[in-house]
Amino acid sequence: MHQVFLGIGGNTGNKQDNFSKVYSFIKNELGEIIKQSSVYETPPWGFQSDENFWNQVLLIETEFSPLVLLEKINFIESLFGRKRDGNQYKSREMDIDILYFDNKIIEKENLTIPHPLIQLRQFVLVPLTEIAPRFIHPKLKLTSLEMIKNFSNSSAIKKIKL
Repeated sequence: MHQVFLGIGGNTGNKQDNFSKVYSFIKNELGEIIKQSSVYETPPWGFQSDENFWNQVLLIETEFSPLVLLEKINFIESLFGRKRDGNQYKSREMDIDILYFDNKIIEKENLTIPHPLIQLRQFVLVPLTEIAPRFIHPKLKLTSLEMIKNFSNSSAIKKIKL
């Protein structure tokens, strides 16, 4: 079994319903959810939108290889209407990113693990640090806690109750 950290988030539709649905899809299609962070409301990152995101990090156990896992994630995202049409950021009901896959470093055309922007995304680091403060980024050799110290202000990120 593999241990995988997933970042999930969305900013359109009924967010509470979308999160409930994605948990079921993950359990049925990907593997068991071992840990989950709180859900955080955060402003959009990389583009403008009137709707804030809900973001969370999950730790799952899966039997699938990274590429098969990615295929299954793309299928789940498609159930929420996600169409992959380039690299631009935009509003969406649900986004699922593979943050870490065990301690592997994978660099393929359609998959990079660890996710290449973890250290730049406070909306990932806050929930990741909540459930895995001492997990070491296999490329940067920094813990989640060490990476989050690069951010001086987290006032834009608010924990919410589902």
